[in-house]
Amino acid sequence: MTAPAGTPTYLVTGVDEVATAAATIGLQWDLPDAVVVSHRIEVGTQRLHRVISDVTGVLERESLDLAHACTSCAIREDIVPTLRRLAELDRWAAIIAHLPLTTEALQVCRAIGLDREDPGGAAVRVAAVLAALDGPSLVATLTSDALLAELGRHTAEDDRRGLAETAGALVEYADVVTVHGDADGEALDLVRELARPTAVVAADGEAVPSARLVDGMHDHRETEAWVSETRSAALPPTASPAVWRLDLRSNRPFHPDRLHEHLALIGSGPHRSRGCFWLPTRPGQACGWDGAGGQVSIGALGSWGRARVHTRLVVTGLCSLTSEAEREAIRSAFEASLLTDAELGPHGPSWNRASDGFEPWLGDVRFAA
Repeated sequence: MTAPAGTPTYLVTGVDEVATAAATIGLQWDLPDAVVVSHRIEVGTQRLHRVISDVTGVLERESLDLAHACTSCAIREDIVPTLRRLAELDRWAAIIAHLPLTTEALQVCRAIGLDREDPGGAAVRVAAVLAALDGPSLVATLTSDALLAELGRHTAEDDRRGLAETAGALVEYADVVTVHGDADGEALDLVRELARPTAVVAADGEAVPSARLVDGMHDHRETEAWVSETRSAALPPTASPAVWRLDLRSNRPFHPDRLHEHLALIGSGPHRSRGCFWLPTRPGQACGWDGAGGQVSIGALGSWGRARVHTRLVVTGLCSLTSEAEREAIRSAFEASLLTDAELGPHGPSWNRASDGFEPWLGDVRFAA
């Protein structure tokens, strides 16, 4: 079998500096012939700091001014170009990329073209994506309502992401999740529930299989399917009694007024929620839902494309933090937000209305019959 083209590259992500540093060091032990590139964004000065090293020591240290201090600019202007430059030197067997804190590997993978049918001999090949988490604070990390900016972990002045939302997304995209320090069993079960079924979750002291790392674990298509807001595939059953999940589905759109009314009830609380929906005021537009720890982001995903038009929210949490009555209230709020038979009868699922109240999140209403 022909080996995949490109230098195998390992992306390290996380929301905790100590945990991500430990994961990077661990990879260096597993991959001694690798070069390590570490990036850090300094929001206040809008500077990106880069350090490159290998077993011989520090090879390069540089700081750059960014047009705008954010992960998108950092990825476009230096992170991906640096990975390509190191790969093209052909001096190392692998590259370990310690991404800026809270940066999603998804953006890097897409930027280097892994969603193409054939990379065409691209210099860089993502072999694995790692998400490193702190064990003692694991439950709070995945369920709290804290904002990254409140914790000094934001990547731009206008970064309003929540800690739980960001950490959840990193876990869902990862091939390997490493937990550093002691973590409660229920916290590890929540991580396993959020992670892709084929991902490896390694508690503190558990080794990541070196052979699998070397061979490469990242399947771009599989990963993109798992994190897709419009996914429609069935989910595996929950494996732990400590974790609950609601898989809320319908082929009907949300009523815009009732969705406004029930938005806080569905999205608030110490749980992770994500998925898609549609509105009768904009039937051709796929709308994304991404929330955790009481923070909810709603945005336009574009047209449905090949995806079947549907409404689906997957809500996941810990039984110790959410009562059965609270979970049933979420289910009831979801169902109450859908169009009724009486509303579908006279107008169908497409309404010709100039406004629906979601313009700040979804843009202007564009009616499509």
